[in-house]
Amino acid sequence: MKVTIYTDGAARGNPNGPGGYGTILQYVDKNGTLHERELSGGYEKTTNNRMELMAVIAGLEALKRPCQVEVISDSRYVTDAFNKHWIEGWMKKGWKGSTGPVKNVDLWKRLLAAANPHEIKLTWVRGHDGHPENERCDRLATGAADGEGLQKDTGLAEG
Repeated sequence: MKVTIYTDGAARGNPNGPGGYGTILQYVDKNGTLHERELSGGYEKTTNNRMELMAVIAGLEALKRPCQVEVISDSRYVTDAFNKHWIEGWMKKGWKGSTGPVKNVDLWKRLLAAANPHEIKLTWVRGHDGHPENERCDRLATGAADGEGLQKDTGLAEG
């Protein structure tokens, strides 16, 4: 099954504001029906990068079986780490980067574990420029950071 996951993270008052993430999972079933699931969460003292990672993790962990997944993110931090193979380099060096220990190792490891059964592609989109799903994710992430997180299931199959 092919699934598209749209993500966004927000940390109000960056770099250590109350963070939140927004995630939307979409797929079309064999009958041509679009299914969606919206997830948000957060409200913790954190950074925007951590919330961007949490948005991707939430989407991947919500999948109940292996899928072909395209993650659409406005985070260069997340997409570059995947697409430029930084994660592999960090792992080979014992989670050390060019300037010292890699930040957010706990979330990178959790993301890799969540990604394991899936075939994943990460696509970067510029934020706030008309991608409707990305804008919806931004509203979810901001709401979560403001303490109004949404947990709404709109029909994503679990089987």
